[in-house]
Amino acid sequence: MNIEQRLIELGLELPPAPKVLGLYKPVLVVGQFAYTSGHGPLGSDGKFTTGCLGAELDAAAGKAAARQTGLAMLSSLRATLGTLDRIQRLVKTMGLVRCTPDFTDHPVVINGFSELMRDVFGEEHGLGARSAFGCVSLPAGWPVEIEAVFELR
Repeated sequence: MNIEQRLIELGLELPPAPKVLGLYKPVLVVGQFAYTSGHGPLGSDGKFTTGCLGAELDAAAGKAAARQTGLAMLSSLRATLGTLDRIQRLVKTMGLVRCTPDFTDHPVVINGFSELMRDVFGEEHGLGARSAFGCVSLPAGWPVEIEAVFELR
């Protein structure tokens, strides 16, 4: 499957690759795997979505933020790899959801990311192992932060 062509078919616009907010690499390639550092919901306008699930944001807004985080991650992967066509499959996703103590829809929120990966890479290669956690704080007030591991061709 041609992933770059698939993005066009889906009408997806990737934001600019996020700037590094600390001392790390956004994507590190080791052997046949690309490990991504935590990404947040960066929009095409260069601004991040902010807020707390269960307070300022509901699950639908969190899901949209997770999807936008996926687009930002794809942008970082393209910047590092030169093309998304080098990606064979998604292996593992870890999603953090900034939320109130009584918010329990973490999996619903991270589905925004997972559904995007499924749409881009297909049912067989776009779904991997996954964890979703709640937390009280994330960088810059993000509602979600996601990291993932991809197998390369």
